[in-house]
Amino acid sequence: MFAAWYGGGGQGVSRVRTLGMGGLFVSEPSPPSVSTNLRLTFEVPGGGIHAEAIVRNIVPGEGMGIEFTKMGARERILLERLLRRLLRQIGE
Repeated sequence: MFAAWYGGGGQGVSRVRTLGMGGLFVSEPSPPSVSTNLRLTFEVPGGGIHAEAIVRNIVPGEGMGIEFTKMGARERILLERLLRRLLRQIGE
């Protein structure tokens, strides 16, 4: 899965490595600095998710950890459904 992001004078489309209800970690060789506010967009089954977020940490050469700061109820439901489905697949 990929996530498009922009903020802090930068933008990109990055591969999502970790995803959870609180945020995600994406592969990005040149991430914006910690505390940069971002807007994110990514697709999940059932529709697109648009969220506001903030860069919480950077792993040089690997990517950035991003925390969701604002997400609509519809988007939250779609994300929760996806995560439940993925957890079921892991348990099988």
